[in-house]
Amino acid sequence: MPSLCNGNGKAGIHRVRAAQSGIHLFSQPEWFRRQMEMFLINLNGAEGSAEGTGWGSMVNKIQAFLELIKFEHSIFALPFAYLGLFVAEGGLPRLRVFLWVTVAMVAIRTVGMCLNRLADQLIDAKNPRTVGRIALFELLKRWRVWVVTFASTFLFLFSCTQLNSLCLALSPVPLVLVWIYPYLKRITWLSHLILGIILGIAPLAGWLASRPEWAWRPVVLSLAVTTWVSGFDMFYALQDIDFDRTNGLKSFPVRFGTQTTIVVVRILHLMTIASLAGFGVLLGLGFWYWLGWFLSVTLIVKEHRLVSRYGLVKINEAFFDMNAWVSVVIFAAVALDLTLRT
Repeated sequence: MPSLCNGNGKAGIHRVRAAQSGIHLFSQPEWFRRQMEMFLINLNGAEGSAEGTGWGSMVNKIQAFLELIKFEHSIFALPFAYLGLFVAEGGLPRLRVFLWVTVAMVAIRTVGMCLNRLADQLIDAKNPRTVGRIALFELLKRWRVWVVTFASTFLFLFSCTQLNSLCLALSPVPLVLVWIYPYLKRITWLSHLILGIILGIAPLAGWLASRPEWAWRPVVLSLAVTTWVSGFDMFYALQDIDFDRTNGLKSFPVRFGTQTTIVVVRILHLMTIASLAGFGVLLGLGFWYWLGWFLSVTLIVKEHRLVSRYGLVKINEAFFDMNAWVSVVIFAAVALDLTLRT
């Protein structure tokens, strides 16, 4: 595939962002490619003088890397890790533990996203929805992504040593899962569940970082996250159903079809809603939590209505906008309830 960077790294970032801005463009890849080439030529001419410095090149690479690993999607798991931590601490956590949990979560997610992009590079190059990622690889180079992967692995393990011995002993569990997950779509449609488990570990990990002991409260919260993530990942896979089927990739939609997928996701998200309710009951949470629970249920229902009514056109909105707010709302509700109680 010819490079669309034309020697200018920042163009790749703009290309990817534009490529991901609307699903309706994916049905016309040739038209889209020509329009993007013209856009990048104009962009390079306008910004070329600013890119000649080493500082500008470094900034572009950082921006490209954050775009490659979708750093903003950290908002899905991080609030739930904080939730487990807040619950374990009974309110505002100790600053030291809070910081190391943050470092550990960002590090393990970076490992997972890097491995996913590295494993899927050839697949992404064929898929009109993800082909823009190739421009980022051309700017960053695979070896740099591998360096970040191993550095983040080390940082994750070091973070675990700063928490407690149980966190260190359990650290291979998420590491093994993020290493095998990128290859599961080649062999099984259960990959969505594994992704759910990976993110579902977050609340339990936050709890164990503070209190290295068994308890049902973080487990119930982990069940909520696992079913929530597994469900919306099945929704997200609907937009690639034709591509996956053509290229021999496994997914729940490919195996069981669109309508069955929608029904199963509804069941999973009903489990999410029930688990969140059970979590509130176990902790004896009050008004603020149940207000947050009600708002989260409303967001989940709206997500399903968007997909049912508009289909693939609203997948991105259902995936990011609705789900990002679910995690933030639940975290804010629990934090507020616990803080005001103390």
